[in-house]
Amino acid sequence: MTEVRKMYTDRWFKDDKQFNEIYPAYIRALASRHWTPLVVAQKAAAFLAVDKGSKILDIGSGAGKFCLAAAWYQPTCSFFGIEQRKDLIRQAEIAKELLCIDNAFFLHGNFTKVDFDQYDHFYFYNSFYENLAWAEKIDYALEYSHNLYRYYNFNLRKMLADRPDGTRLVTYHSMEDEVPESYQIVGMQLDGLLKFWVKAPER
Repeated sequence: MTEVRKMYTDRWFKDDKQFNEIYPAYIRALASRHWTPLVVAQKAAAFLAVDKGSKILDIGSGAGKFCLAAAWYQPTCSFFGIEQRKDLIRQAEIAKELLCIDNAFFLHGNFTKVDFDQYDHFYFYNSFYENLAWAEKIDYALEYSHNLYRYYNFNLRKMLADRPDGTRLVTYHSMEDEVPESYQIVGMQLDGLLKFWVKAPER
């Protein structure tokens, strides 16, 4: 490990409290509920970065914590986040610059408009859950409804089903409505909250 990398590891990647200091207070306040913990990012990135040069998409990337941490832990792969809120994209870009990370990228938009052919593997921290009436929201900048929850799950399930055999998926705090039957669990950790999936050939 280079001295610079060690310095950044000690400063920002020591624990979640340290990392979250990158963000302003209102972003930090959302961390425990909405941003991926470092331990999850490290485990998920290790599973998803199966090949050098892999491109991994985080569906609903928020303030970018998963992509930034995963890019740090797996520097030979590229991590992309798609997020609907411009302000969170801006915060992710600011954090990326501060961390001097060049293999994390952030896209503003709705994941249903993304070409999944551009990516090899996927990470999902139940970003659709906000659409359920009782769920805690990041903010009220977006439209929320149970119909949107069903719509997003339907679309993601279809998009993942169309991926080639061997595609990897990591879900965290998922109710698995978005996971196609063609994906098989190959591992789980953290009391089953973190699951590792691989798309298997159809029988």
